[in-house]
Amino acid sequence: MLSSRVLLKQLASCSARRMFAVEAAEAAKNLTPPPPEGVAKPVNPKIENIANSIAALNLLEVSELSSLLKSKLNLPETAFVPQMAAGPARPSAASAGEEEEEAAPKKVQTSFKVKLVKFDEKQKVALIKEVKNLLEGMNLVQAKKFVESAPTVVKDDIPKDEAEKLKEALTKAGAVIEIE
Repeated sequence: MLSSRVLLKQLASCSARRMFAVEAAEAAKNLTPPPPEGVAKPVNPKIENIANSIAALNLLEVSELSSLLKSKLNLPETAFVPQMAAGPARPSAASAGEEEEEAAPKKVQTSFKVKLVKFDEKQKVALIKEVKNLLEGMNLVQAKKFVESAPTVVKDDIPKDEAEKLKEALTKAGAVIEIE
């Protein structure tokens, strides 16, 4: 009787091993090998469908999508502001620059950039709270990281009166602000 139990256990373990080996072989068949180097890996169909849908949107729809994503993901407005590493391009000859100035009328600046240059360490907490209140969709942690990353752009492409109000509020909270 004892030997029959041992025999049944051995038989069960052998059949389990065979089943596992068959399942592993089938799973290995379904796996695709990684693409060779230099060849683009296949794109997930779900991601490709999303990209195609976004590519078919017009500018207004893209703007709405951007606003929706910012609100859903709690992203600050300044997270997507590109910053120029180098200064603006300069004309190659001084005379070419003078001719351009004479030909084109002086442009009036209508949009401004508010930049946080530095801040008073003693008033850091007050400044973080003020940044959180002034910038939509920003929580305290994001506001703290934003303030600590100074110098940084607070808001871009805003009218002069709004830029002045923002500068005044942040200056009261202990920040050094530049309007460009």
